[in-house]
Amino acid sequence: MRNRSSFFIKILLLIFIPFALFAQKPQLLLLKVYTDQNISNWVMSEKLDGVRGYWDGKHLISRGGKIIHAPKWFTKDYPPFAIDGELWSKRGDFDFVSSTVRASVPDDAKWRKITHNIFEVPNTKGNLFARLSKVKPYENSIIKIIPQVPVKSRENMLKFLKEVEVKGGEGVVVRDPNTPYIAKRTPKALKVKSFYDTECKVIGYNEGHGKYKDMMGSLTCKLDNNISFKIGSGFSIKERKNPPKIGSMITFKYKEFTKNGKPRFPVFLRVRSF
Repeated sequence: MRNRSSFFIKILLLIFIPFALFAQKPQLLLLKVYTDQNISNWVMSEKLDGVRGYWDGKHLISRGGKIIHAPKWFTKDYPPFAIDGELWSKRGDFDFVSSTVRASVPDDAKWRKITHNIFEVPNTKGNLFARLSKVKPYENSIIKIIPQVPVKSRENMLKFLKEVEVKGGEGVVVRDPNTPYIAKRTPKALKVKSFYDTECKVIGYNEGHGKYKDMMGSLTCKLDNNISFKIGSGFSIKERKNPPKIGSMITFKYKEFTKNGKPRFPVFLRVRSF
């Protein structure tokens, strides 16, 4: 009888534990790429290289819909409405933030180094400044509103980009502040970088040669539009010996797309964790 009860308990755990780990995948604002569009009267801000954190009023959720297990003290003063931003510590610290945020048991000491940098307030009326003003009363040592700087000219924006990159930053985001909240990829919000990044699905391995003999030489990947290509740069020896799994999503950077739609000079950055 005891064994039978234990069996049913295990079945129940298998059924209900996933619901504790996943929430409904949020519909979020996503960026398109700046390709010399007219950005007159827009605003700009530094693009922080952290982990997307969406607060739905009760839970902190990743872009992919996973519950982020932040300490209770981290979210105790959060607003009762949705906010969207980047969980971030400092420039060049993505791996630390990612490992901290992905942990199922939060590490208080590590979380104390992280802030939630807000750039949107979903489901709120008004322009960007009106939406962000709703968060102002909740700003503290954890919740910070990302400053939005007016773009004076294309040259002014490119100078700002250079300043950010010299400091080790990822890039710049430019937005039309008069656009209402849009929960999808939009031409009214653009990312600007010397190199751009995007994601692809790993669909195959290619054998290495020379110093990479008996290791992975390159990955064959597929973009959302089903165009396939190879990525052979950016991997450590450890990653070549244990490459990203087939079917996993990875982030890579590239200079531009060719006329055939393939990324030029693709370089592996990381496996998408959420």
